[in-house]
Amino acid sequence: MSYKCSRCKRDVELDEYGGVRCPYCGHRVLLKERAPVIKEVDVE
Repeated sequence: MSYKCSRCKRDVELDEYGGVRCPYCGHRVLLKERAPVIKEVDVE
């Protein structure tokens, strides 16, 4: 799964047992990358 560090803005790949921490700056807040899909909802 692909994430982006909220501090240094670098792409981060997490392994299963590595924990949740940026390997570049050590920050623990990572943002999940979303697919560029726009969903449309019908409103009646």
